[in-house]
Amino acid sequence: MDQNISFTLKVWRQNGPKAEGHFDTFEMKDIPGDTSFLEMLDILNEQLIEGGNEPFVFDHDCREGICGMCSLYINGHPHGPAQGATTCQLYMRRFHDGDVITVEPWRSAAFPIIKDCMVDRSAFDKIIAAGGYTSVRTGQAQDANAILISKDDADEAMDCATCIGCGACVAACKNGSAMLFVSSKVSQFALLPQGRVEAARRAKNMVAKMEELGFGNCTNTRACEAECPKNESIANIA
Repeated sequence: MDQNISFTLKVWRQNGPKAEGHFDTFEMKDIPGDTSFLEMLDILNEQLIEGGNEPFVFDHDCREGICGMCSLYINGHPHGPAQGATTCQLYMRRFHDGDVITVEPWRSAAFPIIKDCMVDRSAFDKIIAAGGYTSVRTGQAQDANAILISKDDADEAMDCATCIGCGACVAACKNGSAMLFVSSKVSQFALLPQGRVEAARRAKNMVAKMEELGFGNCTNTRACEAECPKNESIANIA
């Protein structure tokens, strides 16, 4: 059975993209080890609200590691110290009694802060709109077995498609590059027959949109690959 822990929690507070931010410090007491990180923040917010204070703002949705909404930079790592896991899949058993836990937002010029640790990641939506799709003829759907796809290609495309668009790659990169995200989305279509028709145009348009939106360039430090909660490979970039 997991033991309860007490620790110091430092969270980033900021009222908007141009406001000056600061850390607020809280002493968290007797938090069960089987509590998820987001549940721990829920406990913090309950305490803040009960005390008449403004709750800490952070993104979340499915809390199952699927949607890509949770986006916290915890103790110097996007999503925290657990590898291959999102913030919502991080449990307090990963930390120790007496620890200092620092929580920050994704820091990138392309992800302006909305409030506290909630950032605007609509730039990713714009990149997808620039080419992250396949064009199809309207009318009766083609038989599913009519397009033959080898298992190797299907498996590789599926690996690329596991990217949830959380932005951890951008937060981890010293250049603020979104290349791992873009390359995964480009590859998941280019590997399949349906996507090969527009493959070159798709790649050019998505990379151009990425640069237009203020993301940095890739210099192959592989920090994105190391921090990706879905273990996307930089082989997609090549």
